[in-house]
Amino acid sequence: MSSYFTDLAQQYIDGEWRSGTGSWDIIDFDPYNDEKLASITIATVDEVDQAYRAAARAQKDWAATNPYTRRAVFEKALRLVEEREEEIAGAIVAELGGTRLKAAFELHLAKEFLRESVHLALAPEGRIIPSPVDGKENRVYRVPVGVVGVISPFNFPFLLSLKSIAPALALGNGVVLKPHQNTPVVGGSLIAKIFEDAGLPAGLLNVVITDIAEIGDAFIEHPVPKVISFTGSDQVGRHVATVCASLFKRAVLELGGNSALVVLDDADVDYAVDAAVFSRYVHQGQVCMAANRVLVDRAVADEFTEKFVAKVRTLKAGDPRDPETVIGPVINARQADALTGVVEQALSEGATVLVRGGRSNNLVEPSVVTGLPADSALLRQEVFGPVAFLVPFDGEEEAVRLVNDTPYGLSGAVHTGDVERGVRFAKRIDTGMFHVNDGTVHDEPIVPFGGEKHSGVGRLNGDTMLDAFTTTKWISVQHGRSGFPF
Repeated sequence: MSSYFTDLAQQYIDGEWRSGTGSWDIIDFDPYNDEKLASITIATVDEVDQAYRAAARAQKDWAATNPYTRRAVFEKALRLVEEREEEIAGAIVAELGGTRLKAAFELHLAKEFLRESVHLALAPEGRIIPSPVDGKENRVYRVPVGVVGVISPFNFPFLLSLKSIAPALALGNGVVLKPHQNTPVVGGSLIAKIFEDAGLPAGLLNVVITDIAEIGDAFIEHPVPKVISFTGSDQVGRHVATVCASLFKRAVLELGGNSALVVLDDADVDYAVDAAVFSRYVHQGQVCMAANRVLVDRAVADEFTEKFVAKVRTLKAGDPRDPETVIGPVINARQADALTGVVEQALSEGATVLVRGGRSNNLVEPSVVTGLPADSALLRQEVFGPVAFLVPFDGEEEAVRLVNDTPYGLSGAVHTGDVERGVRFAKRIDTGMFHVNDGTVHDEPIVPFGGEKHSGVGRLNGDTMLDAFTTTKWISVQHGRSGFPF
């Protein structure tokens, strides 16, 4: 596996694999055992420029290519992912500490999104719109934006890079990808290798592995990209949006969350426990849709809490290579330190820690906290790790108020014995996605995905990919003669 990382520890610009020319290296570590996987010399501002220029050159011919021909590239890419599934899974485990279960989950979704990209190549349709002017024909074409800059995160890097790259390419655009520096291979060069082997023309997809300490805002300020697709924290997303707005670029922002899973008084408690534990602890809680808060009606709170705590205690933390492991390491020491700080802050605020997980390097075991004061900042922020907050409530009105009492609005879930009661509840929540009698962590290729408030701007998946990565162009044809007033 180490040679696998070494082979891909390069920049990919204009169809060439090459070293960056920066003055320092990004060191790619296994977060579980600190093994050095690769050393990658970073890309400079000049190389970001080269990548964007290459994408702009290649995009013109690509946009003019028959969409049925474009489609064949994605069919081949899908076959390659299926053929290489085991080694990609191994890379996910090694580079980001994902468990075997998480790797399988990420790969399943990635393949689904590649399948959708096959269809997306044929999706753009033009329209002819009536005109009040005699003899005029209004044609509205849907055309690629040109070049898309993609910035992907560390938690689901293979999926979340592909999720913007594949549709942008399928719709006739060029792409430059900047993966997160903690996952440069799985989120970056590995994807470039798959598309290269699938026959994607050189220059259309470029990967620059770098850091803002080296390039500043050059990636988003560059004049070539018309759209920046960013997935990450709301703090960085706010900056990306500000820079894009000042340059009249479109920003598609998939940001953080502080989702709640709500257990009403008529819920199936055992089922709600299973859904809540998965929703909080999948991939160590490093999921934007994770259930940060578990809100439980006091009528069932004692039963739920007892069963929730008991189940959390069974979650095995350890080596992500072990198929029995449920909780692997978080991505780096900074995240681990922050999570330790969260539990300590909760204790200082008078909360009760029902389960206090230990820590060994980047391995942070699950914790369960209850009794946080209602005004605690912890209840309103995103906690990116295996710490659950249990919050009791009295009746639906209080539950709605508590769920909405956060700057975020990404996902959520409600458990109830009455599905329509659940739907009515969901409609009252200020969020982009909400699920009845299920977990909070879901993504499907043709359903609009995105959040409200600080959780993002815009949507991805299905038809919304057209809004994200194409634009419309009005061409009118006057078949007669127009009359002019002078």
